[in-house]
Amino acid sequence: MNKNRASLIFFVILLAGNVFFAFEYFTVYGELQKIKSEQAKIELNQKVLDFASLFINKVLQADKEVDFETRLSLENAVRDLKDKEIMAEWESFTSSKTELEAQNSVKRLLGIFITKIQNKI
Repeated sequence: MNKNRASLIFFVILLAGNVFFAFEYFTVYGELQKIKSEQAKIELNQKVLDFASLFINKVLQADKEVDFETRLSLENAVRDLKDKEIMAEWESFTSSKTELEAQNSVKRLLGIFITKIQNKI
């Protein structure tokens, strides 16, 4: 009888420990998912900032026509963002027929950069 009682107490303690550790596991797992989500936002922000900086330095501040290598690096950088809105505006910019169309696309593109960064913080 004493053995059964000791076994029951031991079982209850083990069960309580399992419940406690399961609760702790799911709490930490939730925090981890939140941290991963924040990290993804930070990485996307950094990519957008890097592309915006590259675009401003190599295109907007260029004294001459943008060379093929620079266009290729810009194209790769914009594709690396994997953002449909930025990609669509980039394609609009690169397919502009007139200087006015290009200027308007640049304005919209810069606006998108700012919006994306503000929404990801």
